[in-house]
Amino acid sequence: MDLNSASTIVLQVLTQATSQDTAVLKPAEEQLKQWETQPGFYSVLLNIFTNHTLDLNVRCLAVLYFKNGIDRYWRWVAPQFFDHRLLYKTPGLLMGEVSQSLPLVLVGDYFDFPNVCWEYNTAEREQSRRFLECVKDNFLTQLVKEPAREGAFLDLLLVNREGLVGDEMVGGRPGHSDHEIIEFSILGEPCTEVLFIEIFHEYNQTLTPVLLEMVHSLQGSTNMEDTTTILIKYAVYNAVGLAAYELFESVDFDQWFKNQLLAELQVSHNRYKPIRRRVIWLIGQWISVKFKSDLRPMLYEAICNLLQDQDLVVRIETATTLKLNIHDFEFRTDQFLPYLQSMFTLLFQLLQEVTECDTKMHVLHVLSCVIERVNMQIQPYVGCLVQYLPLLWKQSEEHNMLRCAILTTLIHLVQGLGEDSKNLYPFLLPVIQLSTDVSQPPHVYLLEDGLELWLVTLENSPCLTPELLRIFQNMFALLELSSENLKNCFKIINAYIFLSSSEFLQMYAADLCQSFCELLKDITTEGQVQVLKVVENVLKVNPVLGPQMFQPLLPSVFRGIIDGERYPVMMSTYLGVMGRVLLQNANFFSLVLSQMACELGQELDQILGNMIEMWVDWMDNITQPERRKLSALALLSLLPSLNSVIQEKFCAIINISVEGLHDVMSEDTETGTYKDCMLMSYFEEPKVTEDEEPPTEQDKRKKMLALKDPVHTVSLQQFIYEKLKAQQELLGEQGFHALMETVDTEIVAQLQEFLQGF
Repeated sequence: MDLNSASTIVLQVLTQATSQDTAVLKPAEEQLKQWETQPGFYSVLLNIFTNHTLDLNVRCLAVLYFKNGIDRYWRWVAPQFFDHRLLYKTPGLLMGEVSQSLPLVLVGDYFDFPNVCWEYNTAEREQSRRFLECVKDNFLTQLVKEPAREGAFLDLLLVNREGLVGDEMVGGRPGHSDHEIIEFSILGEPCTEVLFIEIFHEYNQTLTPVLLEMVHSLQGSTNMEDTTTILIKYAVYNAVGLAAYELFESVDFDQWFKNQLLAELQVSHNRYKPIRRRVIWLIGQWISVKFKSDLRPMLYEAICNLLQDQDLVVRIETATTLKLNIHDFEFRTDQFLPYLQSMFTLLFQLLQEVTECDTKMHVLHVLSCVIERVNMQIQPYVGCLVQYLPLLWKQSEEHNMLRCAILTTLIHLVQGLGEDSKNLYPFLLPVIQLSTDVSQPPHVYLLEDGLELWLVTLENSPCLTPELLRIFQNMFALLELSSENLKNCFKIINAYIFLSSSEFLQMYAADLCQSFCELLKDITTEGQVQVLKVVENVLKVNPVLGPQMFQPLLPSVFRGIIDGERYPVMMSTYLGVMGRVLLQNANFFSLVLSQMACELGQELDQILGNMIEMWVDWMDNITQPERRKLSALALLSLLPSLNSVIQEKFCAIINISVEGLHDVMSEDTETGTYKDCMLMSYFEEPKVTEDEEPPTEQDKRKKMLALKDPVHTVSLQQFIYEKLKAQQELLGEQGFHALMETVDTEIVAQLQEFLQGF
């Protein structure tokens, strides 16, 4: 029986099993029980409960039988083994609906995905990546941090909300089992809070007046001896924070903040510390809901005071509210700067004082947020943190997640310090070395952040040091992995090229070329484009030696152009690479042309003609103005020439050139003359506003490189004029006139208009 027929029968029986009539219900249940060990039954159930058009009761019953079947039959040794990987093969599971609405704790075993890294949610194999996508799509988080069986994470604990479970512990074995026991506690408060939010949302109109009346009754000072009132106030403030979005139109939070909440924060009595903590938390919940920007300085004053509170929990909660404020859309740096020094100092003191790894990570994250938002303006205040981080890194040798937090902080520090980050190199470079070395076990946790730190270090480096050059030895193993980190790897390679192409290429060009040749064999089209963009940058910074260093790659580029690569982005990149060689190293282009003629067994002129023809045909698919101008310059560089093929393609070359003029020429309305808008004659430091990030050292290097690039230094208008004049001198007036007659008269008219004044 096929799956559709089976689905119809099972659906009919499930419908009967939801009946209130026992005469219908009992036979249906008996039939379903008999099917529990039949092949294909659970696949049919899966199709039924993921079909949103069916009755909800029927779908829920299908889920129940599916769940019971998993409990009984999904073991490898079960007589009717059920492959649980079906769970992530089908999108739109009912679990997705549940996980977005109710608190959910899922416990399961025999999840056989040994190559999954749960700390980073990454996996090497496609099957494991699909399982991770299923977990992510259903908004779940996996909490087991230690393997429970021979180094494997077979037993998982999944939740859809923070704070639902706690006290997770792996250890001890039941009886003769080879599995470790996983213990955890389900926490009451978060579940209660979620229930409160759901109820308040559903009965908003009824509950809002009640809650507002409670708030009103608690205004004014509180008797410190009245524990009951303090606890009620704590609960009411908690409710107002949880229901912030529901109360948006009912509460004048700005007035409440000024008239009541600020005063609550100033009560220093020991018994009032739960209220201080709850009030600063409450403010954090309302910041993104309804909080005027003008009140931020008052909040910063309060935060500075609370970061000196005697109670550690109050200080940690205050740091959290500061982070929420910094992330808010209406955050303004100019309001924050007067408090930067004191806040940064107090946060650093808090970082030193806390002892738990998770808490250190949390405070470090707040510090990172501060550094990120104020950028260069953090420089006068980071000395203490810079001195402390090496010690913290050493102490966190067994805590990779804390080290990840340190890496994130270093990323923002380097960006904030700019070129002065070179003073961090004695600590920074060994950290990068360890984090990106795939032979070291910690790389599993540190690699992604380590690569980003490596990149920003290069982008902000004023010069290439021997130590920075030496770290590149880690790159070749990373390229072999062909992982999702490849894009960052290419960015790092480009950063080295822009930083010091001569030194870098002299040491690593041969090995890099070999790695690229291997990569291009089994990499996606997008990856191939990234590889060739690196090669294009090499040709840009070193047009003489670059083609020689990456010569093994050029035949495949040439072949891609001749064969008519079907992907426009890929073809555009091919033409960009070959355009650089043709325009800036004509002799080497001739060598490549001769090599291709030998390989393909064709005449040199035939190969050249095919290339020009394909180039012209694909010109409309080149979208970047820089590449379009480069193509025009490259094809024009073939002139002047007596070669019959080039003269045959003369019309096409002129057409492309006029198209290029339309792209880059702008008309001066006062003089009526045209100028090439891509020309750059000098480097001007860009003016940066307060909210913009200042240019990195690499941004400056790119600008300086542009001043040497023909695309930005050669006027297309003048280049065309000079090439046509040289061709005229070569052929004589009559010959040149005959050549120009091959060009469409409208194109000639446009060309003459652009060349007025020459």
